[in-house]
Amino acid sequence: MKSDRLQGLSLGIFTELANRKQKVKQQGRKVIDLSVGNPDLPPHPRIMSTLSTWAQDGSKYGYTLHAIPAFNPAVAQFYSDRYNVDLQPNQEILQVPGTQDGLFQLALSIINPGDYALVTDPGYPIYETSVKLAGGRVYYIPLTEENGFFPRLDQIPESILKKAKLLFINFPGNPIPQLAPPSFFEEVVFYAKKFDFKVIHDFTYSELVFDQERATSFLNIPGAKEVGVKFNSLSKTFHMAGCRIGYVVGNMEIIQALSLLMSHTHYGIFYPIQKAAEEALKSGDSFYRSHIRIYQSRRDLVIKELKKSGWDVMNPPATMYIWAKIPLSVSSTEFCYRLMEDTGVVLKPGSAFGKNGEGYVRINLVQPEVQLKKAMNLIHHFLLKQGWV
Repeated sequence: MKSDRLQGLSLGIFTELANRKQKVKQQGRKVIDLSVGNPDLPPHPRIMSTLSTWAQDGSKYGYTLHAIPAFNPAVAQFYSDRYNVDLQPNQEILQVPGTQDGLFQLALSIINPGDYALVTDPGYPIYETSVKLAGGRVYYIPLTEENGFFPRLDQIPESILKKAKLLFINFPGNPIPQLAPPSFFEEVVFYAKKFDFKVIHDFTYSELVFDQERATSFLNIPGAKEVGVKFNSLSKTFHMAGCRIGYVVGNMEIIQALSLLMSHTHYGIFYPIQKAAEEALKSGDSFYRSHIRIYQSRRDLVIKELKKSGWDVMNPPATMYIWAKIPLSVSSTEFCYRLMEDTGVVLKPGSAFGKNGEGYVRINLVQPEVQLKKAMNLIHHFLLKQGWV
């Protein structure tokens, strides 16, 4: 009964990992799940208070249809204060029900059957999936340690660049927690103008940056608005993942196309959630500074403990992930299955994010330090037991 467009999709490793995790639980083993990027910290109390207050208003349970009047100006002010980027609230900002949904609908808004999109490998799965469901074709750009985990646009055949309609980039990245310098974005703008494709910058982890560093916004680059947009959400920055609210900013042509499609598919986000989002955006960095400190402390703990075990992994400059090359000659999937069944610690195999993710695992920092310490101790004994370190 599947439509033709679903034939190329597979639940694959995500379903298999979930099934095996359930079996481990049924066997009575305690599971420490470091595989899902689901923030474990609560939003700032004022965000929760705002949500709760407006939820008591019985008149706010109808369709909102679009963003409340204060939302787009709050986004514009946030980007002006944080990145010195000027945005026109009514033309260059569009509210979306989370970046996942927005990215999916964006491909449907722009891609025609047969159009090419440039997608990084490893990469967040919705980029590839959205293009394929829109009938487009994917050209994979490898992200490897040798190229610093950056896409080499100069190595893409010119014949592909001429056919490309979209380029998806994700910095700070998931699954690879890499920061991009301004020079990289300048190169992206140059190529987009030269070959007439549009750029989609997934900026979901924009504020979760460590060591007093700051992420570069694609829209800081001269000419960026002419060629692309940036997606962001309140899921990771403000720990509102379950609220499903985000936004896309930048190129008006792209935003108009996405807005047209959403006018047929979207009835707006719950009013109290929008008010909570407005409160978060207006707060500046006071609502997420403590979260950054917590994740940085978790990162330092995990890196330290893994290195004690002889597992020398990259120190991530941002996000809630560690991208680690596995210390043995088995597939990333086999490594994760063995580790989970032996210890109850669940990691995400790198192959779940593309063929160039093979040989790596993604470790999530979404547990309290006491749990992370326990997980690292279990990993240490697992590696010793197997004689791999």
